[in-house]
Amino acid sequence: MPLPVSLYSDNGDNFVVIGHRGASAYYPENTMGAFKAAYDMGAEMIEMDILLSKDGIPVVIHDETLNRTTNGKGKVVDYSYEELAKLDAGSWFGEKHSHERIPTLEEVLIFARGKIALNIEIKTEAVTDELKNGIEEKAYNLVKKYDMRDHVLFSSFDYRSVAYLKELDVNIAVGLLYDKQQSEGMGPKQLVDAYEADAFNCSYRQYSKKWAEEATGANIPVFVYTVNSERKMRKMIKRGVNGIFSDKPDVLKQIVDNMWKSKGG
Repeated sequence: MPLPVSLYSDNGDNFVVIGHRGASAYYPENTMGAFKAAYDMGAEMIEMDILLSKDGIPVVIHDETLNRTTNGKGKVVDYSYEELAKLDAGSWFGEKHSHERIPTLEEVLIFARGKIALNIEIKTEAVTDELKNGIEEKAYNLVKKYDMRDHVLFSSFDYRSVAYLKELDVNIAVGLLYDKQQSEGMGPKQLVDAYEADAFNCSYRQYSKKWAEEATGANIPVFVYTVNSERKMRKMIKRGVNGIFSDKPDVLKQIVDNMWKSKGG
């Protein structure tokens, strides 16, 4: 099945090595250091999370609050970008990373353009009942500005976000991140059909043989998170996934390359 996005460095194996929040086993997650390292390690895509600052700037951070990954406290949305930019987003991981800051989505797009594909996850906390001026519209406009539409896969656990993105551009690639509650018993095929999604993203723990048969039969690209053990990487690849999110993109790339060579690729 074709991949939903174009890779800048496509080796033809129909599989995507994705740096989860960058190379986050080795660098503080969702920072430029982690993203650059993932690229240097041979990742074909970088996954990141975005929220909005108080003044409506899409910023790259996973948690709704600043407490875990910065020296700030409280909710991201309560700070302007100027205030967020002053925070230390690296020391929690190690003193040598104290120079790291919270990037804007725009900064990451400038870095990635012409180099590496992106999976931009829109965090549920930033999704509202309004499409106009929402995080989807702001993020989409930036992707368009940097001419990266063909190289970006948007995703969200909030199914409203998936629908909004398709309203903005029917051709933008969107992966539906499986959420049991919103899914109401539907499996990959029903969900992808219902939301006109281009890919199905879920935890490797959720990706059963039954789902694999369903997705393969329906030609649905599947990406699973977050796999850091070599044994599980091999298991998921054999189950037919099209990409894996890993904190260790270097390890994943080595395994994929070896499996590809052994098949005569």
